[in-house]
Amino acid sequence: MLSDVMVSCDDVRENVKKYYGSRLESTGDLQTSAASCSLPCRPPPKSVKDALSLVHPEVTKKFFGCGLPFPAKLEGCRVVDLGSGSGRDCYAFSKLVGPSGHVTGVDMTEELIAVSRQYIEYHRKKFEYEKPNIEFVQGYMENLSEAGIRSDSVDVVLSNCVICLCPDKRAVLQQAYNILKEGGELYYSDMYASRVVPDHMRDDPVLWGEGMGGSLFWKDLISLAHSVGFGTPRLVSASHIAIYDSELKAKADDVSFASATYRLFKLPKSPAVSEASVTYKGTVADFPDQLDFDSSHFFKKDVAVAVNGEMATILQRSRFCPDFQIQVSDPQESDSEARSQEFVPPYCHLNPFLLADKLGSSVKQCSKTSQ
Repeated sequence: MLSDVMVSCDDVRENVKKYYGSRLESTGDLQTSAASCSLPCRPPPKSVKDALSLVHPEVTKKFFGCGLPFPAKLEGCRVVDLGSGSGRDCYAFSKLVGPSGHVTGVDMTEELIAVSRQYIEYHRKKFEYEKPNIEFVQGYMENLSEAGIRSDSVDVVLSNCVICLCPDKRAVLQQAYNILKEGGELYYSDMYASRVVPDHMRDDPVLWGEGMGGSLFWKDLISLAHSVGFGTPRLVSASHIAIYDSELKAKADDVSFASATYRLFKLPKSPAVSEASVTYKGTVADFPDQLDFDSSHFFKKDVAVAVNGEMATILQRSRFCPDFQIQVSDPQESDSEARSQEFVPPYCHLNPFLLADKLGSSVKQCSKTSQ
């Protein structure tokens, strides 16, 4: 049974390698709107736009992502990009982390690694760095230790519409968890399905290449994240995905797809703090007046906000700790608040399809065209 699973995983890997390494010349060759960004609640900050604008055009041409996985406060961070592809996001991260930070791109596709490595010196000069702060490693995101990445050594793990191409998502999340320092986060965009993807779709190589066959049912992400040790995922942004090709649309039947960005934190094993009142100091670069943490938490400068115990722990233990004043609530008050919210539907705020509806973000323009 185990050998059958391994053969299946190897088959999927080889198909994806061929699909992205040889068959596709650019994002225009894909058949869905997944390369369009999931819409954030606010436009990306100027620093992100500027960083992306500095990336070499040939690198951008081979970009196949589905979102903008660019969290705030990356300066000085050690970052790993899972499924780095041509390196577009990596080079933007290279600019954002600055010369004191470091970026490692991991990809299994030899052709894309070759493209990304060609432009290391170009971007070093473009960013006016004394030495490169970036490297690209050919390897599998299911086995990051084999790629030379140590446990508990990384501040932020990022990924852009790649985990949906991997058959063993639990292994990917477990590896990301392992390499993160305590308080670190996995911040990534991916494709999600409105229900469990049926077997006939999972067995279709083109649907796998487009990300549809391997898309996770969004509710399953929550239990999967908890099972490897992460806290509850935080939904940041979402867009509906349009399918252009009529044959693919017929194969998808009644399954809908969304592009969504989530952030998952590696929190301490000790019990979470009680609920807390937190006040943003306005000290995160690009966000002097308000920090949008996810689609449910918006922190205005000098305005106290009540948060639950897990969010309070995230702010206390992550790189955002210096940017907040945190006052833990009385345990009795927390118990009362918990009882008052007892009948709130669980995790509805994490549904990317509801958020896409709220944002009105069915994709209107995209880099994938019908062929």
